[in-house]
Amino acid sequence: MDVRSLLSRRFVWGAAALMSVAGLSQGFAAKADPYSLPIATSGPVTSDAPASATVASQQLARQVGYAQFTAADWHVGTVRHMVMFKYKKDATPAQRAEVAARFLHLAQDSRRPDGRSVVVSLETGFQNSGEGVEGGLQQAFLVTFRSEGDRNYYVGKPVVTDPAFFDPAHEAFKEFAEPYIDKIMIFDYDVLVVSAPAEKARKTSRKSGK
Repeated sequence: MDVRSLLSRRFVWGAAALMSVAGLSQGFAAKADPYSLPIATSGPVTSDAPASATVASQQLARQVGYAQFTAADWHVGTVRHMVMFKYKKDATPAQRAEVAARFLHLAQDSRRPDGRSVVVSLETGFQNSGEGVEGGLQQAFLVTFRSEGDRNYYVGKPVVTDPAFFDPAHEAFKEFAEPYIDKIMIFDYDVLVVSAPAEKARKTSRKSGK
């Protein structure tokens, strides 16, 4: 591991530990290095009855073939992958911080076999809405991709089941995090429309010379 990678990991770990203490509990910050712990190479077993959206995605993946379904140029365009967690009550601040740190580091760890990055950006934060409709969810992550193919390669199971066509780093993270998660919600979407205030649109138009 080079110095840059080591510093990057320490930065992400430190940030996640601070967020865990500030957002989830009043306990002590985690002291263990999460990357010194063993990580499995396959994901956890999920529901026996997959959702209709999962079945439809599985059918499409088989129809076009995994190679095309997970290719970087499959349906190019910005894709958001939203993940929200509710941690188990007995998950300690250290364990929650480890989950957050490992998730954040997927921005560096998630790569194709040729070394190309899959993730454009990855961010996280804690629930602070006062509307009372969060359903107990505590922490959210937003992952951005350049294409549906990159998203499909990253997500992997249960849609893509051949290890040659999904990200082993993300699969290892799912295996690690599963014992600490009580509830998870995932929502993906292609960015179809972006709306901005009119004054911002006018400034952009003037800069472009239109």
